[in-house]
Amino acid sequence: MAEPLVGILVGSESDRARMQAAFDELDRLEIPWEFEVRSAHRTPDAVAEYTKAAAGRGIKVLICGAGLAAALPGVVAAHTQLPVIGVPLRSSLSVLDGMDALLSIVQMPPGVPVATVGVDNAKNAAALAGRILALLS
Repeated sequence: MAEPLVGILVGSESDRARMQAAFDELDRLEIPWEFEVRSAHRTPDAVAEYTKAAAGRGIKVLICGAGLAAALPGVVAAHTQLPVIGVPLRSSLSVLDGMDALLSIVQMPPGVPVATVGVDNAKNAAALAGRILALLS
C-alpha cells in the first residue's frame, strides 16, 4: 500500500461518519490517506506532535473536520506549512447548525491560512486536496 499523501483529522470519533465522503472521494481519486482522532482541546500535544511530523512522513495536505468552536484546523495550521483544509461539521450541541464551526474556521487570523469548504462537505475537501496534489506532481 502506498504511503498516505493526505492526513485527515477530527477531534472526536463521532465525527468519522461525517468525514466518510472524504475517504470515499480520495479512494475514488486513488490518493492514499490516513485518519486520526486528535482533539485540539482534549489532546493538544498529540495534535501538535502529529502535525509537526506529517510533512516528514510524506503527507502533503491535511484535512481537518471540526464542529462547534472548530479549533482543530487553526491549531493544525499553526504547526505546519502544509496546506490545511477545514471541514465545518454540524453538531447536535450547536445552536447554529454548523454555522458556528463555519465561522470559526473561515475567520483564521492573518498568517494562519485554512481553506474552508461548506458545512459537512468533506467530499469537496477531498476534491480540493486532489487538485492541490495535482499541482505538486
